[in-house]
Amino acid sequence: MNESGLGEGYQSISSHLTGKDKMNISKQSDITIGLALGSGSSRGWSHIGIIRALSEIGIKPDIVCGCSIGSIVGASYLAGNMDVLEEWVSSLTQTDVVKFLEFNPLLRGFVDVTRLQTFFTKYLCEENTQFKDLSKIFATVSTDLETGREIWFTQGPVLTAVWASISLPGLFPPIQNQGRWLVDGGLVNPVPVSVCRALGADIVLAVNLNGDIVGKHFIKQKPKEYKDDSDVFSTLKKSVRNYSDAFFDKIKGTDSPPNLLDAISGSLNITQDRITRSRMAGDPPDILLSPKLAHIGLLEFHRAKESIQEGKNCVKRMLPEIKYIMDLP
Repeated sequence: MNESGLGEGYQSISSHLTGKDKMNISKQSDITIGLALGSGSSRGWSHIGIIRALSEIGIKPDIVCGCSIGSIVGASYLAGNMDVLEEWVSSLTQTDVVKFLEFNPLLRGFVDVTRLQTFFTKYLCEENTQFKDLSKIFATVSTDLETGREIWFTQGPVLTAVWASISLPGLFPPIQNQGRWLVDGGLVNPVPVSVCRALGADIVLAVNLNGDIVGKHFIKQKPKEYKDDSDVFSTLKKSVRNYSDAFFDKIKGTDSPPNLLDAISGSLNITQDRITRSRMAGDPPDILLSPKLAHIGLLEFHRAKESIQEGKNCVKRMLPEIKYIMDLP
């Protein structure tokens, strides 16, 4: 794990590369490709579609850096488990998502961490998988809750790094690591272009999931109807009835204030959009991929098929620029 500041992070993270990592980079073609997978909660399933579409045109990154949901997809991809991950997320229903929610009277988070850990070991990688075991160079980003400093993981247990990167305040409890409390990396570096550069990428493709969502989350849509698709739903509905409106859409009057997660996600959207613009102004990617995902809410993980398809569509729209920059036929 590395602590990065403005400037010092570049040198410190490079010093933690193993000899094997450096040798692998040197054996690549003349151009080392980095892929920065940004934060964006449920919209992050579009990373799967983007990776698929890039692979189809012959682009396979040498370095993958993920923030929040980007770290989940990145770890699964480099561990060779993206096929099973895609199959599972594509079958998700809203009921399945509800099962991952847990009311915590101590207000330390609303996600069942035990169930999520089982998901990680099944669809990302084994619990003892180390960074050095992955097929390519990988890094994740998290935030030190006390100091606000940006923390980069480039070695050690992969799942520890993923947990630290996804711990969105309000949904997940902070993760303690080496005496520090860590939270979601999207608070400081939502699209980790700088990490890709630090690890040696010559060309960086970046995926920004938050480019078109500020304000659009509150656009009124037709009410959705969901069916109780399993017997357990009735039991779950009773246990979450008093707070479920905070997580999913409900019918609102014209003067109804945003619910809890509307307010949280809207605030995070604004923050991450501004941080992303600022970071990329100083260190822009060579190719910026921005899927159109404003219609997908913070916890609508059951809409994976839409997100994945939009990821593929995004690459298709950007294909002329990608081919030009990458010098592809």
